Amino acid sequence: MNATPTTVPPIDGATLLSEVEAFHRRFNVFPTEAAYVAVTLWDAHAHLVDCFETTPRIAFLSPEPGSGKSRALEIVELLTPRPVSTVSASANALYRLVDSAAGLPTVLFDEVDTIFGPKAGADEALRGFLNAGYRRIGGALRCVGEGSNQNAQVFGSYCAVAMAGLGSLPDTVLTRSVIVRMRKRAPNERVEPYRQRIHEKQGHELRDQLAAWADTIRDQVAGAWPEMPDGVTDRPADVWEPLLAVADAAGGDWPTRARTACLELIDASHDNDEASLGVRLLTDLRDRVFCGADRVPTAVILECLLAMEDAPWGDLDDKPINSRALARLLAQYVTPANKPIKPRGIRTPAGTPKGYYADDLTDAWIRYCPPPPEESATSATSATPQVSGGESVAETATGIRNNAAGSATQPTFATR
Repeated sequence: MNATPTTVPPIDGATLLSEVEAFHRRFNVFPTEAAYVAVTLWDAHAHLVDCFETTPRIAFLSPEPGSGKSRALEIVELLTPRPVSTVSASANALYRLVDSAAGLPTVLFDEVDTIFGPKAGADEALRGFLNAGYRRIGGALRCVGEGSNQNAQVFGSYCAVAMAGLGSLPDTVLTRSVIVRMRKRAPNERVEPYRQRIHEKQGHELRDQLAAWADTIRDQVAGAWPEMPDGVTDRPADVWEPLLAVADAAGGDWPTRARTACLELIDASHDNDEASLGVRLLTDLRDRVFCGADRVPTAVILECLLAMEDAPWGDLDDKPINSRALARLLAQYVTPANKPIKPRGIRTPAGTPKGYYADDLTDAWIRYCPPPPEESATSATSATPQVSGGESVAETATGIRNNAAGSATQPTFATR
C-alpha cells in the first residue's frame, strides 16, 4: 500500500522574520527598534544575495569596547549562509574565497577598526574588496600563473559582509552600509547569556528555515522594484532595495516597519557621518558666518568658526582649523564657473586681506547643504547659539567684520 505523500505547509515569511528578530533580542540590545528590523532583514537577504544587484554591508560600530558589537556579529553568523569570520584577512584571500565552488560566503569582520584605523594605510586593497563587492559587477583583475606564463583573470568580490568595530569607517564603506551604532547596556537592560554549544543549534534551525523560505521567494525578489520612502534615492536606495524587497516578500507588518527603519537609520547615519565635514563647513559658513554678507576675510571666518562651541572646528586632527585647512576643505568644491573655491583678495579700508566671496560658494551651498532655515535673517540670527557676552555667532561675525574694516559703525561688506 502506497503511503499518502505529506504536504509541507508553506513557510510564513512574516512569522519567520519575527522569530529571527526575537532570537536577536535574546542576546543583543540594539539602540533602536529600527536596528532590530534592519538586522533581521539583512540576515534574510544574505540567503538571497544572488538575486540582487547590490548587497549592503552592515556595520556594528561603537565609541567604546564592551558595547555588544562582537555578540551581534556572532548571532548574525548563526543565521547566515556559509559564514566566514575573521579579524585579519588579505584581499587576495577574500577574492579567492568568493570565487570558490562552495558558493558565496557571508564574510564577518570583527575588530574592523584595526583594518581601517589611522595606522592601517596598507589595507587599501581590502577597502577595495569591500567597496567593489557591494555591487554584483565588482571584482579585481589579477595576474595568475607562474613566471612568465601569466594570464589576466577577474576575481569576483560580490558577497554579503558584516562588520564590527570601534569608531567609524572610511566614508566609501559607510555609504555602502546599514549602520547600527551600538552602546553599552544600561543597568536595566538585560540579555540572555549566550552559550555557543547550547544556542548554536537553535540559530542554525532558524538559518535553515530562512534558506528554505528564500528558495520559495527567489523569483519574486529577483524581479522586485520595491517602492522607496520619500527622499530615499541614489546610494541609500541601492543599500535598502534588497532589504525592502525581502520585507515586501514577507508581508504582514514588515513592509511598513522596514520603510520606517530605512528612514530612521538613514537620518541617523547623516547625523553621525564624519565624512560630511565639508558639508558641515559649507553650512556653517552660509548660516553662521556670511549671514548675508557678500565677502568675508579668512581671518574673520576662522574667528567665527572657532567661536562655535558646538562645532568641530576647534579640534581638527588635534588642532584648531587654520587657513590651510579651510582652503583644503573648500577646494573640494567648485564655483559656479566650475573652478575650485579658493581665497581671493578683498578690498577694505584697512587693506586687502585674503578671503572668500559668497558668489564663489553659492553653487556649493545649493548642491550640498540642507535647505536654509525658513526664518528671516533677523529671527535666524537671534536663534543661533550664544557665545561669550550673550552675543550670537552671527552677531559676533558682524562685529568682527566691521572691526576688520576699521569701523565699528558702518558695515564693510554689502549684504546680498
